[in-house]
Amino acid sequence: MKQAKDRSFFARMPRRAAIRLRGGWRMLRKRGPSQLQFWVIALLVGIVAGFAAVLFRKGISALEGLLYQTDNVARLHSLAGHMPWYWILLVPVAGGLVVGLILHHFTDDGRARAVADVIEGAALSEGRVERRAGLASALASLITLGTGGSSGREGPVVHLAAVIATWVNERIDADGITGRDLLGCAVAAAVSASFNAPIAGTLFALEVVLRHFAIHAFAPIVIASVAGTVVSRLHFGDVTEFALPATSVLAFYVELPAFLILGLVCGLVAVAMMLAVFMAEDVAGHLQTRFRVPRWLRPAGAGLMLGALAIWFPHIIGVGYETTSQALTGRLVWHEAVVFAVLKVVAVAITLGGRMGGGVFSPSLMVGALTGLAFGLLATAILPDYSGAATLYALAGMGAVAAAVLGAPISTTLIVFEMTGDWQTGLAVMVAVSTSTALSARLVRRSFFLTQLRRRGIRLAAGPQDYLLGMFRVSRLMRAPDHPCAADADQCWSLIEQGVYVDASATLETAMPIFERAGVPFLPVVTLSGEGAPPDLAGALFHVDALKTYNSALAAVSKEEHG
Repeated sequence: MKQAKDRSFFARMPRRAAIRLRGGWRMLRKRGPSQLQFWVIALLVGIVAGFAAVLFRKGISALEGLLYQTDNVARLHSLAGHMPWYWILLVPVAGGLVVGLILHHFTDDGRARAVADVIEGAALSEGRVERRAGLASALASLITLGTGGSSGREGPVVHLAAVIATWVNERIDADGITGRDLLGCAVAAAVSASFNAPIAGTLFALEVVLRHFAIHAFAPIVIASVAGTVVSRLHFGDVTEFALPATSVLAFYVELPAFLILGLVCGLVAVAMMLAVFMAEDVAGHLQTRFRVPRWLRPAGAGLMLGALAIWFPHIIGVGYETTSQALTGRLVWHEAVVFAVLKVVAVAITLGGRMGGGVFSPSLMVGALTGLAFGLLATAILPDYSGAATLYALAGMGAVAAAVLGAPISTTLIVFEMTGDWQTGLAVMVAVSTSTALSARLVRRSFFLTQLRRRGIRLAAGPQDYLLGMFRVSRLMRAPDHPCAADADQCWSLIEQGVYVDASATLETAMPIFERAGVPFLPVVTLSGEGAPPDLAGALFHVDALKTYNSALAAVSKEEHG
C-alpha cells in the first residue's frame, strides 16, 4: 500500500511541475519579470546573442575561405592579390546580386538594417525592431562581407542581437523599460563576443543604443556582456584582435600637443567618411530613379565597382583587419597609408551607398589607423628627437576616427584598448578621441547613426524633448464632439475658416507650433476627404491635454534614465 502511494506521489510530480511552470509563465507575462528573473533572462539572452555573433563571424570566414580559396582569411587581401582578376571582379557582383534579391523580397525598402535601426527601436518602439527584415539583413550582410564587400560586421551583429531581444520581449510582453534594458543586454553581448571586449560592449549598449547610463540597466547588461565574452573566448580564445609592437611609448609626454592636432585631423577624416557615404546614397538613389534600375540590381552595381577597384587594390576587401594590423605595426610607408585610407573611404561609400549591408565600425578602425600612421610618420620625421613611435599615432588615430563616426568616445576608447591589449598609452588615445569627437559632433548630427536617422526624418540627436512629440497622434489625444468637455462646434468652425486647425493624422510635433503661433486653448481636428472637398470636424485638441501628455512622457523618460 505504501509503495503504491509512493508511486502515485512520484507520478504526480511532473504534472505539478508543469502546472507551476505554466502559472509562473502567466505571472511573468502579467506582472513582468522580477529583478532576479530579469537577470536570468539577461544571462540567457547574452549567451544566445554571443553564439549568434560567433556564428556570424564564422559564417563570414567560411564564405571568404570558400570563395577566395584560402584557409587564412586574416591575410585575405595578400592572397587575393594572386588570384585571377576576373574572379576578384565577379565575386562581389554575384554577392551583390544575391544580397539585392534577399533585401528586395524580405524588406519593404530594399535597405539592410543596422545600428541606426536599433537606436530607433530603443527610443521609439519600446526596445523592438523588425524581425523579418532584421534576419534578412543579417544574411545579406554576411554575404556582403563574405564576397568582398567593404564594410564591418558590428552593425549586422548588433541588429541580429536586437532581433533576439525583440523575440524575447514579445514572449514576455515586456514594457518599455524592460524591453529597452533587454535590448541593451543583447547588444552588449553581441559587441563583446564580436571584439572580445566585455567592458566596451557594456558601455556601447549604454552610450550608443540606450543613450543613458541608468543604474537599473547596468547590472543585467554587464551579466549579458560577460556571457557573450565567455562564449566568444570558448571559440576563439582569450586573444586580442591586434598585436602591437613594444615601442609604443610616449616621449616625455611632450608629444601630447601632437595628439591634439591628430584628433582634429581624425575628426575631419571621420566627417569626410560619413559625408562620402551619405553622398553615395543620394547619388545611387538618384541614378536608380532616373534610369529606373530595379532596386534588387543596386547592390550588384556596387559589387561591380568594388570588384573593379579590388583588382588593383585588394586591401579594400572585407573588414580590412590585415591592413589595420599593418598600420598598427608600422609595416606601411607614408604614401601607402594615405592611398589606402582614401580608397577605403571610397569602398565603404560604394558598399553602403549601394545598399550591400554591413557596418561602419571596422572600416573606421582601418581608416583611423592609416590616418594616424600617416600623421605619425610626418610628426616623427619633423621632430625625431622629441617623438616616440609612429605606431602610437596609428593606435590613437584608430580610436579617434572610430569614436567620431560612432559618436561614442567612451566605449570606442575601451574597445581600442581591449582589441589591442595596450593600456599604457591611454593618454594619447584619450586626447585624440576627445578632440575628434568634439569637432565631428559640430559638423554632423552627433554621429553617423543619428545623422542617418535624421536623414529619414527621425530626430533623436537632441534628446527626448525633441522626438517625444512625434510619438503621439492627435487623433488619440483629441476630445470628440460627444466628449463631456468638448470644444464648442461654432468656435471650431470659426478657427477652421481662419486656417487654424490640425489634421487628425498629425502628431504633437505638428500641433504644438500651431498652438504657439495661434495662442488658442484648443485646435480643431479635421479629416480631409480629398482635394477640393470640405474638411470634416473630428474633434478638438486642447493645449492642456497636449502639455499633460508631453510632460508625462518626459517624466517617464527621466525616471527611466535616473532610476
